[in-house]
Amino acid sequence: MMNVCAACGVYRADKIVDAAASIAVCPACGHREAFRLQPLFVVGGASAAGKSTVCRQIATRCANAVVLETDILWRAEFDSPATQYREYFEMWLRVAKNVGQAGRPAVLIGGGFAVPDNLERCIERRYFSTIHYAAIVCDDAVLEARLRARPAWRDSLGTIEQQLAFNRWLVARRGEPPLHRIDTTDADERTTANEVLEWIEASLSG
Repeated sequence: MMNVCAACGVYRADKIVDAAASIAVCPACGHREAFRLQPLFVVGGASAAGKSTVCRQIATRCANAVVLETDILWRAEFDSPATQYREYFEMWLRVAKNVGQAGRPAVLIGGGFAVPDNLERCIERRYFSTIHYAAIVCDDAVLEARLRARPAWRDSLGTIEQQLAFNRWLVARRGEPPLHRIDTTDADERTTANEVLEWIEASLSG
């Protein structure tokens, strides 16, 4: 919706964004359109860290944001490691941008969303005041046990080393933008969900 100019009808993702005024300017005709500049919350992590469980727990309890699990729109054509899955992340930022126009920011939950480079380079990034990053992590032994316990159709056994390496990277990462870590090693589902909700509310009120 927002990428189509209301004046000339041209589709442009690369509108000129004046974040201070919350205005997007059409590069084709100069039409200025106001939009809601919202923050964005993303929660990532390795497979079996607990992302889907958290999503189910908080989706109906998060009063001030809209919670979306990103796997629901995954398709084979997005599997493009050569571009760092750019189209997939651009699509989800576009969805979150449009969700935010209803008055509540989005919370996107999915594996690679905890990697800031995946989002900060996207053209749709300019429509958000800030992106708050969180990663769900756990001890290696716990993650490996969870992956091995998964049903065969999920084909998790072949990716154990890859997921362990990703989990370790998330635990070790430092720098900007900051990454909030939520450790599920010894936490039950509700405790983890509460921590995610508290992180969202604290970021909104801060």
